[in-house]
Amino acid sequence: MGKVGKRFAAAKAAFEGQENVTVEEAVALIKANSNTKFDETIEIALKLGVDPRHADQMVRGTVNLPNGTGKTVRVAVFARGPKAEEAEAAGADIVGAEDLMETVQSGKIDFDRCIATPDMMPIVGRLGKVLGPRNLMPNPKIGTVTMDVKEAVEAAKGGQVQFKAEKAGVVHAGVGKVSFSEAQLVENIRAFVDAVSKAKPTGAKGSYMQKINLSSTMGPGVSLNVDNATGN
Repeated sequence: MGKVGKRFAAAKAAFEGQENVTVEEAVALIKANSNTKFDETIEIALKLGVDPRHADQMVRGTVNLPNGTGKTVRVAVFARGPKAEEAEAAGADIVGAEDLMETVQSGKIDFDRCIATPDMMPIVGRLGKVLGPRNLMPNPKIGTVTMDVKEAVEAAKGGQVQFKAEKAGVVHAGVGKVSFSEAQLVENIRAFVDAVSKAKPTGAKGSYMQKINLSSTMGPGVSLNVDNATGN
């Protein structure tokens, strides 16, 4: 058993019997058992009672984490003229139009968030096969197709997290770093769970929030008490 295996086994042993815990207990447990050399991300996974293949059961949205994500987000913006200048001034990492489309088509995707002005959508639309599977396609519903480029860039840089239910009805996201204080992590987790809770689609039947799991990048997961996490 290698170093990683031993670490994981030790953390798993510490997590033994710790199920259905409060957000505070889960955060304390994960922080206490994270001893990797890098600052791990705290990841949350929510199993929802939805089938995203039906349009009226799709869960998606954005949330501004009160304490940010702790990670540097590289932002690309499709815009021309004054809007391109606005994007650059707001701190976008890559700004372009046809040239950026060609870069992305060639397989070079050096960004974590993609924003576009509405007039750029005919160009961006051609990149659906590349950006879609990576969850990078600009979308007006989540504010990434917009004329307010400045606000979109600043939100992406300031800790805004996008979420979208995958096939099995699972939503997951990074909600901070192990180096954050327990209070900061608890605040971020509650903000995220709250946003997913508010995004409950019209077609959701039965129990909506079924399971919530918290883990660090290299560590085992711990299940949260759903009522405690949602503040019910």
